[in-house]
Amino acid sequence: MLIHPEIDPIAFQIGPFKVYWYGLMYCFGFLSFIYLGKKQLQKRWWNDINEKMLDDVLFYGAIGVVLGGRLGYVFFYQPTYYLSNLDEVFAFWQGGMSFHGGFLGVLISLFLISKKYSFPWLKLTDFIAPLVPLGLGFGRVGNFINQELWGRATDLPWGMIFPVTDKLSRHPSQIYQALFEGLFLFLILWFFSNQKRPTGSISALFLIGYGFFRFLIEFTREPDNFLGFLYLNLSMGQWLTIPMIGIGLCMYFLTTRKL
Repeated sequence: MLIHPEIDPIAFQIGPFKVYWYGLMYCFGFLSFIYLGKKQLQKRWWNDINEKMLDDVLFYGAIGVVLGGRLGYVFFYQPTYYLSNLDEVFAFWQGGMSFHGGFLGVLISLFLISKKYSFPWLKLTDFIAPLVPLGLGFGRVGNFINQELWGRATDLPWGMIFPVTDKLSRHPSQIYQALFEGLFLFLILWFFSNQKRPTGSISALFLIGYGFFRFLIEFTREPDNFLGFLYLNLSMGQWLTIPMIGIGLCMYFLTTRKL
């Protein structure tokens, strides 16, 4: 049995200025996005994308992540509460972000950028897809440091006690997600995109891969206490990934059959 090391959420402090690990994880995610994006630009089939467009994607994508993530949490997870407390909808400091909402926010921002540059939307999402997973992985590391989104009880030897919850040994589900939705999904997409692919196929593989990994790992993650399990004993996170997998499979079939 392991015990969470109870890492101080503040990475360092300079005078009154505090830098939190969670914020650093977001910074690492954005830096990896820029670095990998510039590596992508070196591939000859992306020669119609330039660094100015990449900068716009990062800027507007970051806005889409924050606004979409917050609104997704509000509408997907606690709509009744926030309808009665409208003044808290944008209270970001209280916590509460949704991946699926942030994902929709990014898709909308990419659509607007594609219109601005008269560039095919799906080709832009293909370019972006391999750049995203490492940032997701860094975010899950931040969740682990903060002792949030912990797993269900387990008697496996790598089960971990999270002191902020109780004395039960639990799955370190944040680490599972960092590895599978982060590192492994990145490797799959990066190597898949190392040669020219039909437009839409890389985006489709992202939807399938993320949805599949998230669906499986949710079986080890403690559901939100205000929601619990939903229909068929599945969590909200699992229900939200099912459309991702379905759309991804349809996209992959439609794009690859053109070959």
